[in-house]
Amino acid sequence: MNESKEVLNCPECGGTEIGKGKHSGYAVMTPGDKLMTLGSEIVYTLCTDCGFIIKSYVKNPKKFK
Repeated sequence: MNESKEVLNCPECGGTEIGKGKHSGYAVMTPGDKLMTLGSEIVYTLCTDCGFIIKSYVKNPKKFK
């Protein structure tokens, strides 16, 4: 994932306080066609003012090839 596109404003509320979070543990994304894989964490960029999730991506996309 190319993280060079830094988000500066929330498209929902216009807020400028942007944070990052992640799903991990049992909340990982797994490939639909592979039964025995651990998948990858999901990373989120979100507005800390209103909670709007601006973008999300898997941390390890190679697991889906």
